[in-house]
Amino acid sequence: MKKYNLHILTLLLAFIGYMPVHAQQERNRLIIQSYLRGWEYSLKAGFSIGGTSPIPLPAEIRHIDSYKPGGVAFSIEGNSTRWFDEKKKWGFTIGLRLESKTMKTEATVKNYNMKIINTNGGELTGLWTGGVYTKVDNSYLTVPLLANYRISNRWKLVLGPYLSYMIDGDFSGHVYEGHLRTPGATGSRVDFSGESIATYDFSNDLRKFQWGLQFGGEWRAFKHLNVYADLTWGLNDIFQKDFDTITFSMYPIYLNVGFGYSF
Repeated sequence: MKKYNLHILTLLLAFIGYMPVHAQQERNRLIIQSYLRGWEYSLKAGFSIGGTSPIPLPAEIRHIDSYKPGGVAFSIEGNSTRWFDEKKKWGFTIGLRLESKTMKTEATVKNYNMKIINTNGGELTGLWTGGVYTKVDNSYLTVPLLANYRISNRWKLVLGPYLSYMIDGDFSGHVYEGHLRTPGATGSRVDFSGESIATYDFSNDLRKFQWGLQFGGEWRAFKHLNVYADLTWGLNDIFQKDFDTITFSMYPIYLNVGFGYSF
């Protein structure tokens, strides 16, 4: 009988000890579930169109003769959104995006500061008047930090800064049908006409770290499928601070459109 009572007492003590442990585990599980319910994860893929340009256009650029996107510029992004209320009206998004920003332009310029590579391989610096062809093809790893505001069950707006690190950059081109005054406006004149061109390459002068603002919207087409459009506007010059060949700042301005899948 005593042995039986001892077993009962042991089981009772074990049960009493198990109750707070089990209760704590249950509370932890509920806390984790409640925390995760406030998060939303998504994958996005799209393409960008836009250009890298001074704002406003300086007097040296007399006319934009042509513009092309420069090829298909893809973007791939994964992000997490933390909603602050049960109705998911306000939230914050952080993500990681691999993207490219490209363009090709031709412009007519006058007294445009330029450093060109002559046909003999030497460099000439001076003021260029004539045609300029420019190719930009840059790849970035970008972190968007965005505030979310949900207008309705299907629509939401996002706004916030982004930080970019350039992993590959190309800013190059050539000049044609014009002349270069070197070293200045009253210097000797070098003419280029017909098939004669001179190239330039400022890729090594591009800034590695860039930042700007992103504004966009997203429409939920189905339960998990979204359609989005984001405008990114760079706020610092794409060139390094000590680069003085191009005398005005240039900013990347691109529209990114694509699809997203929310988990």
